Amino acid sequence: MSADNSLTSTQRDDLRTIAAMMIPASDEYKVPGADDAAIQADILATLGRDTDMVREGLDHLARLAGKPLAEFDPARRDAVAKEFRATGGAPAATLVRVVLQCYYRDDRVLRSLGLELRAPFPKGYELEQGDWSLLDPVKARPPMLRRAQ
Repeated sequence: MSADNSLTSTQRDDLRTIAAMMIPASDEYKVPGADDAAIQADILATLGRDTDMVREGLDHLARLAGKPLAEFDPARRDAVAKEFRATGGAPAATLVRVVLQCYYRDDRVLRSLGLELRAPFPKGYELEQGDWSLLDPVKARPPMLRRAQ
């Protein structure tokens, strides 16, 4: 089941609002906010096993607010968000994590941080096919035996 179908429209609106509060857009650094449509689409598409926790966090946020978060003035929104952080527990932490992980893998954000849009290794160096010398330190260790459960 796609996360987009499992979150209500109010939950998606609250997710977008809380994401914008976490990371607003910056003209100075030329980065979008976490409420950007592409980032929100990535969040909804990749929630996976976190869907239930995020939904639980958004439900808790809705109980605290009593109405959609976007309808509050900024001061009241900040107060609700502060209470949510204090009382949200693991669902709140999960919600924050999924927003951050999707935000910081967006190409525009990576570019603004000066990071390359590819895996950092081997950084232009070609590895010889079949060269397993990188594993020598691992092979030098004694075997680790663990009890199977």
